[in-house]
Amino acid sequence: MRNILIPTDFSDNAMNAIKFALELFKYDKSNIYFLHTYQDEVYREIELQKSDHIETIIKDRQNHADDHLNQLLQTVNKVWANPRHQYHKISSYNALVDEIDLISEGKDIDIVVMGTKGQTDDRSATFGSNTLQVLKYVSCPVLSIPANYTYTQPKHIAFPTNYLIPYKRRELKLLCEMASPYRAIIDILYISSSDKLSRRQDDNKRFLSEELCKNKLNFKTIASKSIVNAIFTYIKEHEVDMLVMVNTRHSFLEDILFKSTIDEMSLHLDIPFLAMQNIKRTSA
Repeated sequence: MRNILIPTDFSDNAMNAIKFALELFKYDKSNIYFLHTYQDEVYREIELQKSDHIETIIKDRQNHADDHLNQLLQTVNKVWANPRHQYHKISSYNALVDEIDLISEGKDIDIVVMGTKGQTDDRSATFGSNTLQVLKYVSCPVLSIPANYTYTQPKHIAFPTNYLIPYKRRELKLLCEMASPYRAIIDILYISSSDKLSRRQDDNKRFLSEELCKNKLNFKTIASKSIVNAIFTYIKEHEVDMLVMVNTRHSFLEDILFKSTIDEMSLHLDIPFLAMQNIKRTSA
């Protein structure tokens, strides 16, 4: 049974991510949890009203969240009824990242699916502030869906790696089982000025091959000094429809998320992006 968490702020972008997740995992027996957190909404309302009636505002926001989640469940059960799926709703007076981490551990979540931007995020940014925080700090895989992205079965996946990361079997199994029903091809990209691998890199490459064995794999070496440019050039030139990266120290994803490379290059990722976190969890 797969456990999927979908945060929502009830925006069009959030609904688009919901549609994508329900289509992508339609063959899997899944518990799907729809989450809305409203701590930020309470703080904004207090500032606007200059009010100290925090308990009243919290109750109003809770009622608003519950009403919208109930409407969402009605819509999902009507439009995307699936006997393999069980739907649940969670509303919480908490920060989004903190609540996702709590639920990830408590419900043993396999993957978080969310839109790249919400109602208040900058349209010129690749990722909205909430999505960026989730990508950086949440301890389970996160699949982010671009605004207005039309669902397409994943057929061609790019997976850049330096082979230095001790990949988690659970996360590779997720990728394998997510891609195999659609017979997706996975291009594993080693971006380096040299094609020589250390023993540790060879071992990790072998592990990747074993754990992704249900999929057709292409192992490629790209000679480039700019990892980010190489990745985005490859995406455009090879009609890639999903990007997969691992977020850990000394990874390509860390270079992008933590060193402001996206801002410097004004890149706009317009395909689904799966960040596998490789962070220690209590349930592995």
